Amino acid sequence: LTYELLLELMEECEALGNYTPLIHALGQVYSRVGWLKRSFPRRPQGDPSGGGLSKEELRAMETDMDKDEDCQEATEAAGTGSPGADDFVSRLNGPVNQEITVDIESVRLAYDALFSIPDQPFSSALVHAIMILCENLEIGLRYHGAYQRNPSLLNVFAILLELPLLEGPFCSGTVQALCRACALLPLEAHERLARHCGYNCPPHRLRNVLNALHQVLTTRVIEGHFSREFGPGDDEVIVVATKTMKILFMASVLGGQLEQSADTVDEDCTDKDENPLLAADRDPTHPKEDPLCELLGVKVTDCRKPLIPFEEFYNEPLSEQLESDRGFVHSRGASKDGQFSFLNHAFVLTPAVKALGLYYDNRIRMYSERHLSVIQMLVGGAPANPYLRLNVRRDHLIDDALHKLELVAMESPSSLKKQLVVEFEGEQGIDEGGVSKEFFQLVVEEIFNPDIAMFTLNAETQTYWFNPTSFESDAQFKLIGIILGLAIYNNVILDVHFPMVVYRKLMGRKGTFYDLKDWNPALASGLQQLLDYSGEDMEETFVQSFRISYQDVFGSVLSHDLRENGDSLLVNQDNKWEFVDLYADFLLNKSVEKQFRAFRRGFLLVTDDSPLETLFRPEEVELLVCGSKNFDFNALEESTEYDGGYCANTPIIRHFWELVHEFSQEQKRKLLQFATGSDRVPVGGLSKLKLVVARHGTDSDRLPTAHTCFNVLLLPEYSSKEKLEDRLLKAINYSKGFGMF
Repeated sequence: LTYELLLELMEECEALGNYTPLIHALGQVYSRVGWLKRSFPRRPQGDPSGGGLSKEELRAMETDMDKDEDCQEATEAAGTGSPGADDFVSRLNGPVNQEITVDIESVRLAYDALFSIPDQPFSSALVHAIMILCENLEIGLRYHGAYQRNPSLLNVFAILLELPLLEGPFCSGTVQALCRACALLPLEAHERLARHCGYNCPPHRLRNVLNALHQVLTTRVIEGHFSREFGPGDDEVIVVATKTMKILFMASVLGGQLEQSADTVDEDCTDKDENPLLAADRDPTHPKEDPLCELLGVKVTDCRKPLIPFEEFYNEPLSEQLESDRGFVHSRGASKDGQFSFLNHAFVLTPAVKALGLYYDNRIRMYSERHLSVIQMLVGGAPANPYLRLNVRRDHLIDDALHKLELVAMESPSSLKKQLVVEFEGEQGIDEGGVSKEFFQLVVEEIFNPDIAMFTLNAETQTYWFNPTSFESDAQFKLIGIILGLAIYNNVILDVHFPMVVYRKLMGRKGTFYDLKDWNPALASGLQQLLDYSGEDMEETFVQSFRISYQDVFGSVLSHDLRENGDSLLVNQDNKWEFVDLYADFLLNKSVEKQFRAFRRGFLLVTDDSPLETLFRPEEVELLVCGSKNFDFNALEESTEYDGGYCANTPIIRHFWELVHEFSQEQKRKLLQFATGSDRVPVGGLSKLKLVVARHGTDSDRLPTAHTCFNVLLLPEYSSKEKLEDRLLKAINYSKGFGMF
């Protein structure tokens, strides 16, 4: 079938007032793999036919197809083949074409013309034909090695993915059948399809197919009956739809704005375990690169702007249903049955579910470290030390914490992967999570203190950047990286304000000009004006040389030559991009190379074995570190549980929420700090906080208290709303520390 033949057939049917010949032709072509894969052929460049075929050639092709069909029927009649098997054997003379040879523009023109027919009388026949086609595809791919025999089979998928019919509300079965066949294709076929879609499909076309897949996933999840023994990862339809969606995801990455591989950081930032005997029992598995990404030669972090925003691939119903802990066992390789894992297809999961998966992985590693500690005690006679204990003084917090972490990093880096337990000297608090939260909060406040001058504050963006002229040693920056890694590892959200380029650099990318827009918008705007200027008098207009100036933390002006003798080299139309790239590279990479290398080294000491890089993009890592910025206290109210006799309709509870909703943003932060030990919103929003409000006796003058380790707010049953407001405000404004002083 070709575009020209289809138009001719449509004209004949329209003249007759009967579309039966068209319906019959579509049914014949779209139910046979051999016919469809040779439809809409791409014509060689310079073909005088303009990409079409003459009537004689079209009729000849029809005759050849009829002969193929006759041969197939004869073979089946002789009992030497199975029904449809001939569709999967290459019947073309000469070498097999390794490329998708479909003329996509002709396909789109054909579909536009076809679906412009009023009432589309061919729809049901076309759907039925595609179902037969997909069944034959599945048989051929599963049992006959169809793709290995003839890679041009991908032409069929390229044609089907362009079908507007897939978006219809009643074509879920067709999409499922197509996904089953697509999931059976080998990895190299997925790679070719991803390249084809990424380079040839516009965003709206990819989005239409993506929406069809989301519809299949969502419907299946809602209608499914899942249990501990049978989860979403055991449902064939959900699995094949997710695998097919991965092809679209990588196509969106390939077709987006990609950075060059030269913009990556390649260095070994990890320390080796000091004891080979103990290291042998540890899980040595590092995050593996996705096989499809490896075959495509691209990473997700290479893409700054995909064809379709990453967020549109999230499927919330699936994420809510997913048993992340069970799925994560398979993804870590702990299960040997080869079951499908959604955490190997993280693009479809919301950040909240991925954060939960990372939490389970970290807990498994903590338990492993406890086990190794016991082995060390039994084998070597050393005292058991299953936790990473930090005993610190409040008035010497940084000195104590950094000194002890430095010793651990030097003597036994693997101990950083133990569960953190913090003790404040002279206080009675037992760390079940709440003490650690306050520890991290206080450490962050001290680290970003302007008096220490390890970081500089950008007044415009209110973000911190590494001070290139800092007097602190590499060890100090390394230990700050350890702190950040420990926070992620121990599921603690921090009040840190880094520009996005920090997280991109932590994920192995280098800072570029595009990162300046987030780090220093004013400077980025000025450089963009320079790039946009097209006049030949650039040297006279800007008078900008390759020598740049910048200020240190004390306000002193420093200069740097981006090129040798930069002061004598002016920026012009020929070298303006070189100037901008060198300028950004100096500010974001070279000027802070020493500080950031130490910082990243400390960060990787804690997170090197975790699936952080495989699960999260830089934007999601920021969300993981800093939490959400959406303070939706209505969601918190809906998700809060009650204990000790309280319920949502208890008068004091109604008064409590009325007061909370009237609080200022700062007061709401203080309430979160008081009740949970952190004023940050967890990944997924306040509904994930699992706050519990419990009755703490009858009316009294006592202040409310909290178990921050468990997010429990203990609230006496005060006699009036006014008294509740007075007691609650005093509690959140003047509380600090644990135990008695």
